[in-house]
Amino acid sequence: MTALTHDGVPVVPSAAQGSRLASGLVFAVVSAMSFGMSGALARGLLDTGWTPGSVTLVRVALAASVVLPFGVAALRGRWFLVRRSAPTIVLYGVLAVAGAQFCYFSAVQHMQVGPALLIEYTAPAAVVVWLWLRHGQRPGPVTLVGAGLAALGLVLVLDLISGADLSTAGVLWALAAMVGAASYFLISADESNGLPPIALAAGGLVVGSTALGLLALVGLLPMAASTDATSYAGREVAWWVPLAVLGLVTAAIAYVTGIAASRRLGSRLASFVALLEVVAGVGFAWLLLDELPRPIQLVGGLLILAGVVGVKLGESRVRAEEPALG
Repeated sequence: MTALTHDGVPVVPSAAQGSRLASGLVFAVVSAMSFGMSGALARGLLDTGWTPGSVTLVRVALAASVVLPFGVAALRGRWFLVRRSAPTIVLYGVLAVAGAQFCYFSAVQHMQVGPALLIEYTAPAAVVVWLWLRHGQRPGPVTLVGAGLAALGLVLVLDLISGADLSTAGVLWALAAMVGAASYFLISADESNGLPPIALAAGGLVVGSTALGLLALVGLLPMAASTDATSYAGREVAWWVPLAVLGLVTAAIAYVTGIAASRRLGSRLASFVALLEVVAGVGFAWLLLDELPRPIQLVGGLLILAGVVGVKLGESRVRAEEPALG
């Protein structure tokens, strides 16, 4: 069984640690903003007749073709790293790449985007629980308060107070997406395998696109596409434009920067910073789908930021107090 990471970090000089934290936060924000585009872009394609499987396959395959050459170059001939980490790469590709995105797009077909995102983004709580059960990293009160603030912020950002019509099938798909998202944070933060971040991203994207392609070939993954123009903010756009952005920005850039962020921040903090994807998703829905955020949603975004700060403070205390893990 592949060992997933805990959030322990090496002892480094404070200046270097501060630089690592700053760069990790930048990578995390870029990743969240990039991932945040996917829902609005995919919705336009789904409305013209694309299936979740076809959108996911094209998105992941395009990203793999872009990232793979850079991943190979980053290995510098150290192919033993790939052989040694093959189970991790396969797990990452199946769960974190193909599974998370396909399940999320499937959930959106059955329920509102807001509830689907909220369920998927219970992933940070799942990460905290995993680290507690697997590595004994019990969350402290500050971490729990931060998690609570982030959860409250999500409720406000997604405007669920007015009530949402939840579909059983949609909830199940969203829960499956949550498992994929939690796996993404945990595997991305694992530095023990020695794989460069871009090499892990490349391997995961190749595995993900291969798995989706095989499922499509045997008929287990419904595939349909359309060359009809999509509509964003009242303007028609050629069908290939959102596909290109989905592959290059919301997959290639998003996964590479997300792994780099998790390596620097640890899976717990990275997963909570990634909650900004929901805020970004609301923003892009406003820009592309003419859905104007309400003031209560802006308040929710501030609560999410406060929750991230709380989680970071709580994480620092856990690292300072817990014994070293062998």
